[in-house]
Amino acid sequence: MATESQEQKIEILASSKFYVEITLQGSLEKIDGYFMECSGLSRSQEVIEIVEVTPQVWGKAGSTKGRVLRTKIPGQVKSDNIVLKQGLNISMTMWKWLKAVEDGDWSLQLRDGDITIYDQSQTEQARFRFNGAWPIRYKISDFKADSSEFAITEVELCVRDFLRVDPMTQSATPTAAQTSGTSSAPASTSR
Repeated sequence: MATESQEQKIEILASSKFYVEITLQGSLEKIDGYFMECSGLSRSQEVIEIVEVTPQVWGKAGSTKGRVLRTKIPGQVKSDNIVLKQGLNISMTMWKWLKAVEDGDWSLQLRDGDITIYDQSQTEQARFRFNGAWPIRYKISDFKADSSEFAITEVELCVRDFLRVDPMTQSATPTAAQTSGTSSAPASTSR
């Protein structure tokens, strides 16, 4: 007999149904504009290869000493930069955030945020959280007299951490360091 969870159909989520939430200093809203595109959502783990020579005898008739052993182990976890694109608007909030970082206040400008993905019925189905974000690039699309396209602002955020969050509990799966009571990451700042 199938359980209730097995009977639920898994819906493939559309990439067009997303919402970016981040609170910036000087902004009254959780976000300062609606984003048309969000890219760079990636987390990876480096691989460390250890090569060692053992005193083991090997080869024909055991005539060769020093067998080479290669071992691969997990290394550092890396989160890629996130790129947000929106229509150019009159708000200066994103620009002021970048300028505050450039002026030397970068540690006070770290922000956390969420990227939420919705299904066709507008119900939250997936949530991704980025921590310790700060802007490293602000780019405006080219202007052309004969163009009918909207001007686009592109902001690239460097992020300390990128996690998938359980939409039901709003918490990320704890890492081994968090489970053991130690953490290598500094405490997150409030949004």
